[in-house]
Amino acid sequence: MLLVPLTEGTDLVIVASKGGDSRDPDWLKNLLVTPTVQVRMRGRATKMLARVATPDEHAVWWPRVVTRYRHYESYQRRANREIPLVICRLIEGETRNVD
Repeated sequence: MLLVPLTEGTDLVIVASKGGDSRDPDWLKNLLVTPTVQVRMRGRATKMLARVATPDEHAVWWPRVVTRYRHYESYQRRANREIPLVICRLIEGETRNVD
């Protein structure tokens, strides 16, 4: 389960923090290879395309993410890397109800 601290329209912004570890989380490595993901929220499964935010997007969105979940700021201080933001974009017609 991952936290979604920010949404931009129908896009979801997820933080690949691994709790401030110096390594990227394994799930980030997986989505770089296979960027089509399934997101489950509020009883709905949605197929989305995931990508890492560009440096310009990161610069705009990181302060907003930290405002919503302040612990990410301390995670960034601990990490020896810039913590990536992952943007998940809806693939049209790919939402369905799940049990």
